[in-house]
Amino acid sequence: MNNLFFKNKGPFKIDQLLKLSGITNKDNFTKVKVTDIKDLAAATNNEISFFHSKKYENLASKTKALFCITTNNLSKILPTQCKKIIVNNVLISTAMITKIFYPASVTDDFDHNVKEISKTSFKKKVKFGKNVLVGKNVKIGKNCLIGHNTILESNVVIGNNCSIGSNVIIRNTIIKNDVNILDGCVVGKKGFGFFPQKEKNFRYPHIGTVVINDNVEIGCGSTIDRGSMSNTIIGKNTFLDNQIHIAHNNIIGDNCIIAGQVGFAGSSTLGNNVMIGGQAGISGHLKIGNNVQIAGGSGVIKNIPDNSRVMGYPAKDLKNFIKDNK
Repeated sequence: MNNLFFKNKGPFKIDQLLKLSGITNKDNFTKVKVTDIKDLAAATNNEISFFHSKKYENLASKTKALFCITTNNLSKILPTQCKKIIVNNVLISTAMITKIFYPASVTDDFDHNVKEISKTSFKKKVKFGKNVLVGKNVKIGKNCLIGHNTILESNVVIGNNCSIGSNVIIRNTIIKNDVNILDGCVVGKKGFGFFPQKEKNFRYPHIGTVVINDNVEIGCGSTIDRGSMSNTIIGKNTFLDNQIHIAHNNIIGDNCIIAGQVGFAGSSTLGNNVMIGGQAGISGHLKIGNNVQIAGGSGVIKNIPDNSRVMGYPAKDLKNFIKDNK
């Protein structure tokens, strides 16, 4: 599937790609064309991927990627047909190659192509407030409301019966039907991904999308970052309270209820029917099961199995927490 929001400059020959990114071509790969860079699950036999942590060894062992950037130790997990590119720092090398394919993905400059909605074909189809701006190729469904001072940047997709509040910015996002996004939200900006350097921090490109499914509500002042490589996804019938932050690559399940000021670090998966109390914090790269309840103010730093109830910092089983704090 083509990227709706960032233009792919590929294909590149693999030796050219490695040279441009400063990666040593130890195995003298030549001539083979690489069309794109994707994560382990999505990559096909003409694309390059990356494998940086044993947390993803199940995906790595099944990847269909033609090439994979990895370390010497992790390379043994990859399928035999996948050609290994051995590097010292997988994520920096991946970032360099991603920038070559998608050079516009690093910066988040404002969209120069927006127009006042009153000067577009939407003026007769959509109810809108004052100073609404719309970019190129935006799609808006039937019976939608757009609040004052809101900006819908190029290629954004909004389904039917949606209400977008005032002072909202939406970019790199696909919104399904019956979605309410309240005032002051920012959806689809780049995530907080970078590598600390002494003189100038190195920013990780974000080429993913935000996908918001049917019947979702997003409370005032919330922020949802687009994915770095894959998408950030909000499941059906999930309600977010005010001032919630969801970082890149998170997958939030269906029918979840998340109270105010909850923060998610990147790349975690939340199951269905999860309830999270206010000001809880969820660390990155975790899996939280179905029907889990997390008490307010908890700090989640490890995976949580289905049907669990946890509380505290670090979060632990609710019964044990109460017992330990009598």
